[in-house]
Amino acid sequence: MPKDAAVEEFAGLVRALKARDGRSYEALGRRLSVSASTLHRYCSGATVPEEFAVVDRLALLCGADEKERRALEAAWTEADRTRRRAASPAPMPVPAAPESNPEPSAPEPGPGPAADPSAPEAPRARPRRGAPAPLLVAAAVALVVLALAAALLGHPTRTASAPAPASTAPGRTAAPLPFTWSIGSQLWEGGCGHTYLVDRAPRAVAPPPVAADSGAWAGTHGAVHGGEALVRITVQGRSPSDAVVLHALHVRVVDRAAPLPWNAYRMDNGCGGAVTPRHFTVDLDRPRPLARPVDGLDASGAEVRKIPAVSFPYKVTSSDPEELLVSARTAGCDCRWYLELEWSAGGRTGTVRITDGGKPFRTSGTRGRPAYVHDSAEGRWITDSDSGQTG
Repeated sequence: MPKDAAVEEFAGLVRALKARDGRSYEALGRRLSVSASTLHRYCSGATVPEEFAVVDRLALLCGADEKERRALEAAWTEADRTRRRAASPAPMPVPAAPESNPEPSAPEPGPGPAADPSAPEAPRARPRRGAPAPLLVAAAVALVVLALAAALLGHPTRTASAPAPASTAPGRTAAPLPFTWSIGSQLWEGGCGHTYLVDRAPRAVAPPPVAADSGAWAGTHGAVHGGEALVRITVQGRSPSDAVVLHALHVRVVDRAAPLPWNAYRMDNGCGGAVTPRHFTVDLDRPRPLARPVDGLDASGAEVRKIPAVSFPYKVTSSDPEELLVSARTAGCDCRWYLELEWSAGGRTGTVRITDGGKPFRTSGTRGRPAYVHDSAEGRWITDSDSGQTG
C-alpha cells in the first residue's frame, strides 16, 4: 500500500500513543488482541487497520482524552480511504449492449370477403396511453399494504447492520443499548493463515493481500471462508461506571447445503505472533452448535504462553471493553449462521443479533477441493500438493 501524507499522519499518532504508554509491542498487543508484528505495522504505516475499534482501544489504554480520540479517528478515516483506493481493482470494460431486435412487422391480412364500399368504416379502437399494467398495479398495492401494516404494528424499518433494540413494553419508545459493538469478519489465524473458496481458475485470482485488505480481496473475488471463519466481536459499555453484563453467546445456523465445489486458495504468506484471548470454538456440523470457551495462546513473545479459557458472564464498561473471538468450523456443509449475545444492565435485559452486515456469516467445508498456494517468486498460484485439506 503506498504511503501518503494521510497514512504517515495516522501512523505518527499511533506511534505517539505507544511511546506515551511505554509498554512493549508484545504487552500492548496482548491487551489489544493483536500480534506484536501487526501493532508494529500500524506504527510504521505499513498497514492501516480495517477497523477503527482496535486503534480506539489503544487510545483508551494509553489514556487519550475525547479530543485526542476524535483526532485519531479523523486521521484513520483519511488513511483508510488511501488503503481502499490502493486495494480497489481496476474497472473492467463494460461490453457494448447488443442492438435490440426490430419489432416484427404485422402479417398482411389474408384474402377475405369483399367489403361493401357503401358501408361506413368501423371506428378503430385507440390504445390507452399511460395505463399501468395489471402486475404493476398489484405490486404497488402490495407495497402500500405492507407499509401500512408496518406502521400500524409499530415496527419501523431498520438497516440490516443495526443492532435490534431491547424489548420494551407496548406503547413505550425503545431505549438505546447501554453498549456498542462491532465485528471483524475477515480475520486470519495469527494474521496470516486462512483459506478462501473462490469460484475462479488460478489465473483469474489476484495474489494474496495483506491481512488488513482481506475484506476488499474477498469481496472482489466473491470468496467464502473455507473450513473456518474467525469472527471478532468487540463490546464496549457507554458508561465508565455502570457495567453491562454479557451472559451468553448463542449460535444459530439458518441454512445448510453441500460444501461448495470451488477451488481453495491459501493465504499463508508469513505469520506474526498470535494472541487469542476469550476464544470460542463452534462446530457448525453439529445439530445444535454451541460456542465453547477454549484456552487461548500468546505467541507474541519468545515463549508460547497459554491463556486459560474464561466462561461467561463478562462485564464491560466504556473504559474496559471486551473482545470475543469465535472460530466457526465445518467439514461437511456450506453453512450460513449468526450469533446472539445475551446481556443485562440496570434492570434491563436483551439479546443482540450479531450478523455480517445484516447477512448471515458463511463457512463452507474444503475437503476434496483443489488447493492452491501463491508462489511469490513466480508470481502465480501453484497446486498445494502438500496441503492435506482438513476443512
